[in-house]
Amino acid sequence: MIIIKVFIGVDHQGVKYKDNIFEYLKSNGIDVSCIDLTNNPLDDYPDFAYLTCKKVLENNGLGILVCGSGIGMSITANKIKGIRCARVFDENDAFTAKNHNGANVIAFGVNLDIDEIYKIIDTFIATKNPCEERHLRRIEKINAIEEGKYDL
Repeated sequence: MIIIKVFIGVDHQGVKYKDNIFEYLKSNGIDVSCIDLTNNPLDDYPDFAYLTCKKVLENNGLGILVCGSGIGMSITANKIKGIRCARVFDENDAFTAKNHNGANVIAFGVNLDIDEIYKIIDTFIATKNPCEERHLRRIEKINAIEEGKYDL
């Protein structure tokens, strides 16, 4: 059995779900850590996204980012080489992000209810990485763009 490490990063808006997500993962036997930055009304989501993604890369893990909308976190995360982050709204998004696009991080906003968040997380963790040729080909193109080596 492969053991995966999951890292959680939340800003001042996402903090309302931090403990719920952490306890949910822990109770399901997942090795989970929260990024150790203090949340306050003036914190900045790029700090949490950056540190979470660095941990994901260092540990070959998965990341979960939560901010007001999920947009800022996902934009920040996708600036980090080796991270493929998708802003997700539901289980289908979580499945597609990982199985089709090879996402290693997901981001969402605080407008989702906790039961939907649990479904999203379960789907993201349980979904296998891409193996179909068409998805792998597309991911290679994304990697080439990231490396500055893409040309049509």
